[in-house]
Amino acid sequence: MKTLIFNGSPRKNGNSVALINELLKHLEGEYRQIDAYYCGIKPCIDCRYCWKKPGCSIKDGMTEVYDYIKEADNIVIASPLHYAELTGQLLSVLSRLQAFYSAEAFRNEVPITKPKRGGIVLVGGGDGPVSRAQQTARLILKHMNVKEFAPEVISHNTDRVAAADDPDAISGIREMAAFFNRE
Repeated sequence: MKTLIFNGSPRKNGNSVALINELLKHLEGEYRQIDAYYCGIKPCIDCRYCWKKPGCSIKDGMTEVYDYIKEADNIVIASPLHYAELTGQLLSVLSRLQAFYSAEAFRNEVPITKPKRGGIVLVGGGDGPVSRAQQTARLILKHMNVKEFAPEVISHNTDRVAAADDPDAISGIREMAAFFNRE
């Protein structure tokens, strides 16, 4: 089993990472984690290369990520909430999924044939709603051929309680791992 985790946190030891680490303790198989702030993947520049050709005109680490997306069984989007949305850097990295969208929309190709299971982990301490970030994450996961979703894990009071100390979040992460580990 292969799991791909997109981490949208700039903090190497923050709340999102604490929940990712908890997931990894219980997750079977191999995993790959893309840290949006440290991976060196550039955002989509809307050059429209992918409208006519497979892949992307930008040659960076995303080329390997495209392959891993195709192979993965599970895909997780984990992010802090910044103004009730996924982090900007994570959205920049994920904008490169335009290559998959364009394959379907303009070249009538199916770039990802293997169905996947997906998960969403959101943390935040602000007063904004989580619904916008949930909708964005679900849409992005669907474009990576996610067909089944684990129960979402949300720790939305991290200004008062760290995600690692949030019993509902920890329980939810363990449920997510069990969902991914099933045959």
